[in-house]
Amino acid sequence: MKKILTSLALLGLVAAGTWMTGAGAIAEEAHNAAAPTHFPIDEPKEMSWSFAGPFGTYDKAQLQRGLKVYKEVCSACHSMNLVAFRTLEGLGYSDGQVKTLAAEYTIHDGPNDAGDMFDRPGKPSDHFPAPFANEQAAASANGGAAPPDMSLLAKARGVERGFPRFVFDIFTQYAQGGPDYIHSLLTGYDQTPPAGMVIPEGTHYNPYFLSGVSLKMPKPLSDGQVTYDDGSPQTVDQYSRDVSAFLMWAAEPHLEDRKKTGFRVLVFLLLFGALVYLTKRKVWADVAH
Repeated sequence: MKKILTSLALLGLVAAGTWMTGAGAIAEEAHNAAAPTHFPIDEPKEMSWSFAGPFGTYDKAQLQRGLKVYKEVCSACHSMNLVAFRTLEGLGYSDGQVKTLAAEYTIHDGPNDAGDMFDRPGKPSDHFPAPFANEQAAASANGGAAPPDMSLLAKARGVERGFPRFVFDIFTQYAQGGPDYIHSLLTGYDQTPPAGMVIPEGTHYNPYFLSGVSLKMPKPLSDGQVTYDDGSPQTVDQYSRDVSAFLMWAAEPHLEDRKKTGFRVLVFLLLFGALVYLTKRKVWADVAH
C-alpha cells in the first residue's frame, strides 16, 4: 500500500511539473511580442478633449481644422454619406459659408426631364459625396479593402476598457474611446514591429489597429501636409487631434445639447426627490407609528 501511495505521489509530481512547464510555455507564447494574441497590441492613449466629461463642449476652431484635414486628406478615400453640408453650421459657419462650401463639390443628380443623369454644384441639403461610385470600386482602388464610411466612425470604433475601468467610466462619462483610438491609429505608423513579427505584404504595421498587426491603409498624414490659417501646429499629432474631434462631432453633433439636457434632468430629479421627502415628513408628522 505504501508503494502504491508513493507511486501515486510521484506520478502527481510529474503531472504537476508537466502542467507547469506547459503553462509556462503558453504564457511565454502569449507574451511573445512577435505573436500577439490580442488586438490592438497597444491600448489607445487617453487624450485630453474639450468635449470630455459631463460638461464638455466642442472647440469649434478645432472642428473647423478637422474638417479641413478631412477635405484635403481623408475624403480622397473615405466617404461621409450621413453628413449633410447644412449641419456644418454647427461648426460656426454662416449660411453663406455653408453654401459656398457645398458648391465646391460636384453632385451627380437626376434624372432630369429628359431622363438623363447630370452633374451640378452641391447645395446645403446635399450630403458629402463619396469618392467612389460603389463599395466594389472603393475596394479595387485600395488593395481589396474598402475604406469605411466616416460618418459614425468615432462612435463605431473603440477599445473595450474592461473591469474595473468601465465602472469608473460610468461616473466620469467617458465616451471618447473612438477619438482616442483614431488619434492613436493615425499617429502609430512610425513604430517598428518587433523582431520576428510577420507583416503581410501590402499592409502597414500599426500597434493600435483594432483587427490585426497591420492594415491596408498607408500612413495618411505627414507634417506640413495641411496648411492652417490660425497658427496651430501643422504636425501629424495636431492633424490627428483635429480630425478625431471633427469625426466625433460628425457622429454626435448634438452632444452638447444632450449633456445640458441630462444635467437639467438630474437637477430636477434631485429637487423633486427633496420635495417628495419633505412632503412625506409633513404629511406623516402627526401620525403615530
